[in-house]
Amino acid sequence: MPGTVLLLCLALGPVLRARCESTEEYDYDYLSINKTWVLTPKAQETDATQILNSLLKNYDNKLRPDIGIKPTFIDVDIYVNSIGPVSVIQMEYTIDIFFAQTWYDRRLRFNSTLKALTLNTNMVSRIWIPDTFFRNAKRADSHWITTPNQLLRIWNDGKVLYTLRLTIEAECLLQLQNFPMDTHSCPLVFSSYGYPREEIVYRWRRYSIEVSDQRTWRLYQFDFTGLRNTSEVLRTGAGEYMVMTVSFDLSRRMGYFAIQTYIPCILTVVLSWVSFWIKRDSTPARTSLGITTVLTMTTLSTISRKHLPRVSYITAMDLFVSVCFIFVFAALMEYATLNYLVGNKKPLEHNNRKARLPPASAQVMPSFTTININNIMHWPTEIEEDEDEDPGSPCLEGKECERFFCCIEDCQTGMWREGRVRIHISRLDSYSRVFFPTAFLLFNIVYWIAYLYL
Repeated sequence: MPGTVLLLCLALGPVLRARCESTEEYDYDYLSINKTWVLTPKAQETDATQILNSLLKNYDNKLRPDIGIKPTFIDVDIYVNSIGPVSVIQMEYTIDIFFAQTWYDRRLRFNSTLKALTLNTNMVSRIWIPDTFFRNAKRADSHWITTPNQLLRIWNDGKVLYTLRLTIEAECLLQLQNFPMDTHSCPLVFSSYGYPREEIVYRWRRYSIEVSDQRTWRLYQFDFTGLRNTSEVLRTGAGEYMVMTVSFDLSRRMGYFAIQTYIPCILTVVLSWVSFWIKRDSTPARTSLGITTVLTMTTLSTISRKHLPRVSYITAMDLFVSVCFIFVFAALMEYATLNYLVGNKKPLEHNNRKARLPPASAQVMPSFTTININNIMHWPTEIEEDEDEDPGSPCLEGKECERFFCCIEDCQTGMWREGRVRIHISRLDSYSRVFFPTAFLLFNIVYWIAYLYL
């Protein structure tokens, strides 16, 4: 039994020794931490508490600094965290910023070894702060998670820094005449709500506006091209106010609209030209193709307006879609015209051919008769040869009307004159195969040059 106890002690000795060493190390660290906190001097903490108590003892936060002496100058800094999305329908955009204001308040000066006091949001309501508001904001939210995102810092010379994080949905009046190749300048306008220029003056400091990495922005359809800041005086019935403006320049990306609208419209117009290569006797095929392309263009026109507010002027996309609709509709009307004119041409030629036959009253002694064989009527050889001599051309003998567009009545009555251009009705499809693509190509050249480069 004693031997067993001895073996256990030898086996557990290293483990107990390591446990004791780790416990001693833990206790030493804990005691050292406690000693650090215990040995921290409380002079600065006491000094800061006494400074705040003395500053706020006779402080009136309802009055601005230097009231009745001079205006209070507010230096403004803005850090743009993100921009977007931009709503074209609502004509507004969302922006997330860190908004900083700096001013001097002589009532907050103090003498201490501390150069500045960084305070929490409880002090914001106990001192005077500017009544800045955003004039074109529809909605604005201050971030409160996990604590109010506000910073208040007071320097010993009375300088005060007040920053907060804001998400603002601001109004941006978009001019959509060049949509979707448009550029816009969306402003963020702010000023004092109640203090006129004689009491509060806002100032931009150099390099006072900074932006974050644009890869995290939710602009989607737009590219950020730059910004500029301005200041102006707004004259109202209540006085003159300093108005500060930051303008964000945006340029639209048209890739989405090229895929959704422009390319389908172009392909639909090209599809309507297929009817020019279909025989004019195939009425169902050409009619169904024309009606289908017209209805497709109507649908594309409706979809293209879905992304826009109900503005009263014509945009660049409206112009393109309308012209494409005209081309598709004209292709359908081309076949209707061809079918109508060719359909009226045959009875006219038949009537004219009958008119060239001698009247029945002049045929006293007919030189031929008709013979019915198996209910089939045959004319004598004399008449058949006469018909074969007529090649079916409506033109008079000796007049080369076939090289021009020939009105049938003009050629038959001899009113055709050399130098007049005539297009043969049956060749209308051949001319359309050249005219429609050429006209559409010229329109596209003028359209894209005008909206992209002029």
